[in-house]
Amino acid sequence: MTTLSIFDQTEPETPRVVTEDAGKIANLLADRGIRFERWPTKDLPADASQETILEAYADEIEALKAQCGFRTQDVISLNPDNPQKDAFRNKFIDEHVHSEDEIRFFVRGQGLFYLHLGDQVYAVMCQKNDLISVPHGTRHWFDMGPEPEFTCIRLFTNQEGWVADFTGEDIASRLPRYESLAQATA
Repeated sequence: MTTLSIFDQTEPETPRVVTEDAGKIANLLADRGIRFERWPTKDLPADASQETILEAYADEIEALKAQCGFRTQDVISLNPDNPQKDAFRNKFIDEHVHSEDEIRFFVRGQGLFYLHLGDQVYAVMCQKNDLISVPHGTRHWFDMGPEPEFTCIRLFTNQEGWVADFTGEDIASRLPRYESLAQATA
């Protein structure tokens, strides 16, 4: 289930707020400028190709492109048997920012977005059918866990795709990782 945990960065061991209420999650995130939506389920085979996935969500993608100025999209998919899963996890797990909005729609599986907003960190365990949009310049990181299993549609304004500027802050190492938060919500 989608979960939002809000941590105070001075006491990162225990969340001050935890909710699984999708409406409350959307409102709490919207108050901080983060877009969060739940999209209807599409009937797709487990091994659907990138083309099949993009075609199934073509209307939603085109609406986002028109609304937000996105120019390209792709599909990223990781499974526990991927030999590069550790390298992929390490690529995203440190705090960084982007010069464009980072938007992800979870077609299947789950992943954990951490949003460093002032003196708080919002940890959003996104699930299948969740869309999250992190505004450009927002300090954040993503943890897919040690056994990643997800497929996401990504949209970009930059033709180069995912380009990060790492902050050098160690805050990501001080908060509970995916394993702890996934276990707490199981």
